[in-house]
Amino acid sequence: MNWLFLLLAFMIGMANTIQSGVNAQLRVALGNPLMAAITSFSFGLMVLLIAFPFFNQNPLPSLETFREVSLWKYAGGFLGAFYVVTVIFIVRDIGPANLICLVIAGQMLAAMVIDHYGFQGFAVHPISFPRICGALLLIAGVYLILKN
Repeated sequence: MNWLFLLLAFMIGMANTIQSGVNAQLRVALGNPLMAAITSFSFGLMVLLIAFPFFNQNPLPSLETFREVSLWKYAGGFLGAFYVVTVIFIVRDIGPANLICLVIAGQMLAAMVIDHYGFQGFAVHPISFPRICGALLLIAGVYLILKN
């Protein structure tokens, strides 16, 4: 397994937690949770637009290609917005450790179901006894952290 990818995945987790706090502070500064989410996404879009010409190595899809894509495949934007807006609303009340524990528990459940059935074109990785044990240990860890 590529160690760089493992390190990047770990850094994503750290960045995700920091992002929650930054967006919560943006909510306080702007006094409006939805405007905080719009501002956050706008700055993210700006970074992507600046980076695009430097890192893109693929041809641009045509407008026809965009029209032919099934509508559900654009749900990533909705899900990203749901995540950011929800975090902005709840992180100050439940705290970043509780938030991330519950997020990870939800991610693990969804990931195990997706893996088991190979949904969304992923390779099938059946639910097994070791995977169930790992998920139960994760849930136990979430419980202990949430217990405060």
